[in-house]
Amino acid sequence: MNFAHTTTNDLRKLAPGTVLCVAVTGIASVLESVERAAFGRAWLESLVLAILAGAVLRMVWTPGQRWLPGIAFCARTILEIAVVLLGASVSAAMIAAAGPVMVVGIALTVVAAIASSYVIGRVLRLSPRMALLVACGNSICGNSAIAAVAPVIDADSDDVAAAISFTALLGVAVVLGLPLLGFALHLGVLQYGTLAGLTVYAVPQVLAAAAPMGPIAVQMGALVKLVRVLMLGPVCVVMAMCAPHLGDVAGPAMPRKRIGIATLVPWFILGFIGLVGLRSFDVVPHVMLAPIGHASTWLTVVSMAALGLGVDMRALRQAGPRVTTAVVLSLAMLGSISLALIYGLHLA
Repeated sequence: MNFAHTTTNDLRKLAPGTVLCVAVTGIASVLESVERAAFGRAWLESLVLAILAGAVLRMVWTPGQRWLPGIAFCARTILEIAVVLLGASVSAAMIAAAGPVMVVGIALTVVAAIASSYVIGRVLRLSPRMALLVACGNSICGNSAIAAVAPVIDADSDDVAAAISFTALLGVAVVLGLPLLGFALHLGVLQYGTLAGLTVYAVPQVLAAAAPMGPIAVQMGALVKLVRVLMLGPVCVVMAMCAPHLGDVAGPAMPRKRIGIATLVPWFILGFIGLVGLRSFDVVPHVMLAPIGHASTWLTVVSMAALGLGVDMRALRQAGPRVTTAVVLSLAMLGSISLALIYGLHLA
């Protein structure tokens, strides 16, 4: 009875903030639908719109104490569940199809891009955690990587929101500008598909960016992108090992924990890897893949709404120019490294 009473009280504490985050998610979905109806496509996806809608709401209204537990629950626990479900979109067969040389090349590209982006961020005087968020976002999978790495390194909500906002907006520009770069460099379809998979953030954006070069470029881009997404697990493990050496957190963040197996390998990363394994052995029914993907996306949007509700727009404005410069320069570095890999592999 005591356990049931405690559980009921916990649910009551979480309910107001959780419902608020779901409501903001609904607003973001409606805004995305309006975009599609007006322009034929969504220039800003619901994930970005959710964090912007949450931040705008926070500008005009500061949530009281009764809202905070649910917002914190959505910003962390819901996000971790979404990362686990993301594992169902990746399988060993997809990775093997790319070939070992390509897989190793993608992994080295991600590592080199994270290292160079981190250096750029520090030179621009970003905090170590913000520099890592920008580096991982640019180098792996944009918003999802930022969201996954944030709880591992105890990043504060202002940094997370700033990194996601600028990275997401720049992602739209990359989708529009990358085909022009491909034509200017006279890249073949496999070369361009690989470039799109290595540089564009979200999977849907990869498909959109690769589409002007035809279906082969789209397939290559999707395959490279999936291998790149798989780097999220190992990167999070390394980030967890580095977190204690990053110094104190500047803003509100999750409490530090002692280094142990649960810290080095967070439960949601183990879940992600486990689901990749189940998908690889064809244990996950094919009919469940689409619903799992939709659930992962929806939960991520809810968590982004929570992050938006927790951001201080004044801090976002202060971080703006430096973060924007860091994101642009690190993205340019990623593009250069990616082109070096493409030409080095002699893709035709």
